[in-house]
Amino acid sequence: MKRKLLLVATILALAIGASADGLPELLQFNAMQPVQGPFVGTLHPIRGIPGGGKIWKIASAKAELDTAGNLQITVRGLVLNDPSTGGANGTNPLPTFRATLSCQSINALGNPSIVNLRTGNFAATTTGNAVIEQTLSLHKPCFAPMVFVTTPTGAWLAVSGF
Repeated sequence: MKRKLLLVATILALAIGASADGLPELLQFNAMQPVQGPFVGTLHPIRGIPGGGKIWKIASAKAELDTAGNLQITVRGLVLNDPSTGGANGTNPLPTFRATLSCQSINALGNPSIVNLRTGNFAATTTGNAVIEQTLSLHKPCFAPMVFVTTPTGAWLAVSGF
């Protein structure tokens, strides 16, 4: 009987998309796009978040966010890819990255709003590797969540997408 219950619980967890801690996942992805083209700089922000001032590239990224607000992002190879950086091209000049979770939501007046939640700083290597783990206080509702890896001052370097 215990085996049947365990099997049913496992199937249900897989069906609802439970995260490693057993909570339902709000968001999971295995790809991010680096800041490039018209998104470099402040002219075309996404959800109020300006792009970094240089072109970047990223080797890989993955993230999970569960309904309790537990956010985990693993970034590999997030480095400058801008010819104007000279010798810094292909490296990450920032000692830390942050993350921003952005949600479309509804404010107290019943109007659409954007809610951006930022993590603290997390160590980043010169090769652009970092792990960001933090629990955020999610704003509900959280429609169309997006995750950004940002500079310590909040300009985005990579965003969830492909």
